[in-house]
Amino acid sequence: MTEPVTKGAPAGSETLRVLVISHGHPKLSLGGAEVASYNLHQGLKSVPGAQSFFLARVGDQYPGHGRSALMGAGDADDELLYHADDYDSFMISNRNTGDMQRDLRRFVRTLRPDVVHFHHFIGLGLEALYTVREALPNAAILVTFHEFLPICNHHGQMVRTEGRQLCETASPIACHGCFPEIAPAAFLRRKHFIKSMLDLADGYISPSGFLASRYVEWGLPAEKLAVIENGLNVQEPVEPRNLADADDRRSKFAFFGQMTPYKGVDVLIDAVRRVPQSVWRDDASLTIFGANLERQPETFRKKIADLLEKAEDRIRFAGPYQNKDMPSLMRQVDWVMMPSIWWENSPVIIQEAFFHGRPLICSDIGGMAEKVKNGVDGIHFRTASPEDLSERMVEALKNPDLWETLRRGIRPPTTHIDSAREHLTRYRAVLEGRFKAENTLPGRLRQSA
Repeated sequence: MTEPVTKGAPAGSETLRVLVISHGHPKLSLGGAEVASYNLHQGLKSVPGAQSFFLARVGDQYPGHGRSALMGAGDADDELLYHADDYDSFMISNRNTGDMQRDLRRFVRTLRPDVVHFHHFIGLGLEALYTVREALPNAAILVTFHEFLPICNHHGQMVRTEGRQLCETASPIACHGCFPEIAPAAFLRRKHFIKSMLDLADGYISPSGFLASRYVEWGLPAEKLAVIENGLNVQEPVEPRNLADADDRRSKFAFFGQMTPYKGVDVLIDAVRRVPQSVWRDDASLTIFGANLERQPETFRKKIADLLEKAEDRIRFAGPYQNKDMPSLMRQVDWVMMPSIWWENSPVIIQEAFFHGRPLICSDIGGMAEKVKNGVDGIHFRTASPEDLSERMVEALKNPDLWETLRRGIRPPTTHIDSAREHLTRYRAVLEGRFKAENTLPGRLRQSA
C-alpha cells in the first residue's frame, strides 16, 4: 500500500491517494453530478501522481447489506457503495450518525487518503465531513458545489416556490416567504449548521465562476474557492448531420435532460408552436430526449400535455436516454436547446454538445450564459420567454450560414484528463497550505494539535 503524504511534509511529486465521494454512482443514478464525480475518478486514475478511490452513496432503492453501510460496487476494487437513507433534506443532515462513526470512519482510517473530495452530500449528509475530519485530521478535504443547495432549500434552485421567479439572494425572511410553514429562525439555524460543517473543508471547487461568486456572497471565503471545470469523458465526436442536397437546412432541434419545471421544457414547446409555418416547414422538428416527466406535479404534466397537443406534429417525444447513446443521438441533431429557467451551473449537455460540434440555444443567465458565448458558439434568449426563444429559432432557420459560423466558434471542452490534472494541482496547493499553517503555529499549539 502506498504511504500517504500528509505526515508532516507538504505534497510535492509524491503520489496522492484521493477518495472521491459522490451522492450517487452513475451506473445506478444517472445525473450530471454523478457523471462529473465519476469522470474525475477515472481521470485521476489516468494521470501520474494520483491514486483514486470512489465511494458512492445509495439509498432505500438499493438493498442494504444489513451489518454494514458499506457494500461492494461490482467487480471494481477501487469503488465502494455506502448505504444511507435516514436523511433530513432541510438540514442536509444524516440522522444515522452511528453508521457514520462505525463504518465510514473505519473505512477512511483504513484507506488513509491524502485527499477526500466530496462531489456532493445529498442523501449522505454533512455529518460525513465531520466524520472524515475527525478520522483524518491531516487529510485535505475539498467540496465541489453543483447547485445552491446549502444556500437554498428549494432544491438548491434559487427560484421562488410561487411564480418561479429567479431569486438573487437568500435570507431567513425571504426563505420563510417561500416556505411559510418554516420559521425564519429555522432558516438561520440551517445556515449556521451548514456553514459550520462546510468550514471543516480546506477548499471548495465550483465548475463555474457564476456559482463561485454566489457562494462568496453567501459567506464562504473567496481564497478557499477555485473554479475548475468538470471533465468530459467521451472518445470520438460525431460528424455533422448529413444534408441530402443544397436546399436542406440545419433544422433539427433537440432537448436533452430531466423534464422538471426548472428545465424549461414547457417554454421550449410553447416557443416551437409559435414559429410561423412558413418558416418551420415540414423539414423542421424538435425531439425531446427527456426523463422523469411522470414524477413531476400533475399540473406540470397537464401543461406539457396541452402544449404538445397545440404543437401537433412539430415535436417528437423520444423518452429517456443513456449516456452511451449520446453520440448516436447527436447524429440526428443540428441545434441543442437549453431553456432552463434556473441559473444552472455547468450542465454536462453543454460540454457534450460542444464536443460534437453542435451550437446551443440557451437561456441568458447563470452558468449557461457563462459557458455559451452569444453569437460565438451559440445563441442566448431571454429566460422563460417563449416569444423570444421562438424568434431565435426563426433566426436559426432563416439564416443558412449561422449554424456553420457558430460551429467554427466552438472551443473543445475540458476533458476528464485535463480536469484531473487541474484538480491534482489544487490538491497539492491545499496540502501545501495545510502544511505551512501547521508548521507556523506556536510550538505549544503544534504539540496539542
